[in-house]
Amino acid sequence: MRYESARLADFSDVKADRKRGEPDRGFAFLVLLLLSMGLMMILSSSFARAYYDPGKITGGKAYYFFIRQLAFAVLGTFLMWISSHIPMEVYRKYAFHFLLFSIILLLLVPFIGTTVNGSRRWLGLPGIRIQPSELAKLAVILSFSAMIASKQGRMRSFKEGILPFAVILALIVGLLILEPHFSASVIIIAVGGVMLFLGGVNLGWFVAAFGVMGSAVAVVLLFFPYASSRVSTWLVPFASSSDEGYQIVQSLYSIGSGGLSGLGFGRSVQKYMFLPEEHNDFIFSVWCEEMGFIGAALLLCLFALLIIRGYYIAMHCPDRFSFLLCAGITSLLFIQVFLNVAVVTNLVPCTGISLPFFSYGGTALMMELFQMGIILSASRDILD
Repeated sequence: MRYESARLADFSDVKADRKRGEPDRGFAFLVLLLLSMGLMMILSSSFARAYYDPGKITGGKAYYFFIRQLAFAVLGTFLMWISSHIPMEVYRKYAFHFLLFSIILLLLVPFIGTTVNGSRRWLGLPGIRIQPSELAKLAVILSFSAMIASKQGRMRSFKEGILPFAVILALIVGLLILEPHFSASVIIIAVGGVMLFLGGVNLGWFVAAFGVMGSAVAVVLLFFPYASSRVSTWLVPFASSSDEGYQIVQSLYSIGSGGLSGLGFGRSVQKYMFLPEEHNDFIFSVWCEEMGFIGAALLLCLFALLIIRGYYIAMHCPDRFSFLLCAGITSLLFIQVFLNVAVVTNLVPCTGISLPFFSYGGTALMMELFQMGIILSASRDILD
């Protein structure tokens, strides 16, 4: 639903003294259920690598990753509880403050960031690393929601509906490319496009954008051998199963080994140092190996229910900003789930995209739960 056709009120049209209701319990239950399943899978998928300790960071403690993820989950759940109690007016008021904060963090990464696996994407703090790109995703949704909500009827012009949003996207994506972090760039561009579509931008601009992106991809494939090699590996992964195609081949082996009902919880073979990133970007492969096709279908159904419920809450919000914010966060969730599953099943070229609530990572998990709290806050304003 595009907001111009939704006839939603602005905050000025909603009574300031209205009493807020209870958060959507069904949405909260799905979030906590998926979080619990994700923790269970972190426990199963990570202990072999943690025990073997190839990176010399775990000290051979088999539950190292699980304990850290559990701590992040507890903190993230607390953040979700806090964000679910913050009125939506506050999110709108401080949307651009959060955008500026995220940009500052991204600017710091090239200078004082921590390098891991050849990419400088983190800011190191005592005992923890922060990934500013995760904050930037929410910053784009917040700022775009606030801007679109204030431009009723003016989103179809280039000056009002394209230029300011394009500047923000160009700045953030440019900083991400410097890291480099192409997967986050793709996600932010995609969610930015969704926000503009919901805002009522003329569809002709999207056709032009797809044309430009297609031309850019063609140039990259023509002049950058590394990119064309990635595409070749994607199309025929088994032709380089011991080199570029190793990771995706091991992922496909893992998924195929699960069969209909799976090998059983904790019984994955591929997680024993065969499948890279088994507790991170490729954790869905281990889930398929242990839970089988039935378990994979169940998990995707739970994600689908959460996404549908998120859009339901968005469509019933009483004001434009809340509608846009909830729809944007839900779209971000959908994009990440779809791309992660598409990557591990080789439907799209391999790139680093985490699975929400499942993949190991403190900043990502806490931001995901914080965003779910925002949707729960919006659900408090829905009138029965």
